[in-house]
Amino acid sequence: MPVFKTPFNGYSVKFSPFYENRLAVATAQNFGILGNGRLHVLVLSPDPSLPIAELASYDTADGVYDVAWSESHDSIVIAAVADGSVKLYDLALPPTSNPIRSFQEHTREVHSADYNPVRRDSFLSSSWDDTIKLWTLDRPTSVRTFKEHAYCVYSAVWNPRHADVFASASGDCTVRIWDVREPGSTMILPAHDYEVLACDWNKYDECVIATASVDKSLKVWDVRNYRVPVSVLNGHGYAVRKVKFSPHVRNLLVSCSYDMTVCVWDFMVEDALVSRYDHHTEFAVGVDMSVLVEGLMASTGWDELVYVWPHGTDPRAP
Repeated sequence: MPVFKTPFNGYSVKFSPFYENRLAVATAQNFGILGNGRLHVLVLSPDPSLPIAELASYDTADGVYDVAWSESHDSIVIAAVADGSVKLYDLALPPTSNPIRSFQEHTREVHSADYNPVRRDSFLSSSWDDTIKLWTLDRPTSVRTFKEHAYCVYSAVWNPRHADVFASASGDCTVRIWDVREPGSTMILPAHDYEVLACDWNKYDECVIATASVDKSLKVWDVRNYRVPVSVLNGHGYAVRKVKFSPHVRNLLVSCSYDMTVCVWDFMVEDALVSRYDHHTEFAVGVDMSVLVEGLMASTGWDELVYVWPHGTDPRAP
């Protein structure tokens, strides 16, 4: 399957919800510590033997840590940037017209961005300034700031069924559940004993959420009874950086780790590890599963490579 080489270190990869052959990649120079960033929009060829093409790329003065596609406009992508900004790019406009917006409110690095898949009119950003912010495309300032976490918020993710509900994962070892109609968080999940780096909602059960931690484990929780996890998934050798539930299979989720691997799990069976992919040669920090093509996966990492492959095949196969 094809591979794309990025000039900088990969941080995040996301498939377009509109075009099955399109994906966006967030990258940062010098492992994100200091230097520029670049957002790539890539196009897959119908022929897997042909290389991945670049549709557009946008340079930033600081690293890009995450990217999210708009759920309402097929040409708009959102970048979470290390300078504290959230930038919007429109692929339909010439490069000189981009970014079309730059929201500068966070006081530290923005680590995640997520677009509301239900209402499709708003998005979240989470930051190392310990806050989450809610935005709409048309307002020049954030709609609201959510400040309860005691440390960096690495991820904030909308519930796939409930337009007002989202979850946030933090270095304070908790995951919080929020409803934008409520003044504060509605639930605090003491998910791990170490930093929680990511979380994601199950796409078939709106009460099930997965968490990924520095403790090398993933946990699956039911928010209706969160005293004990539904499942604990052990198998990574280092911190688990991202977790994503499959859009097509209820019990399937994918994770990537500082151990350089991408793992696929079935959280409902005892021998939960379905596949382990070891194609990266540096930290694997970005992973996604296509909504439009069942089984199609993508990953990126600090080895400056983006891989796209069907689940069950070798990502490095020509």
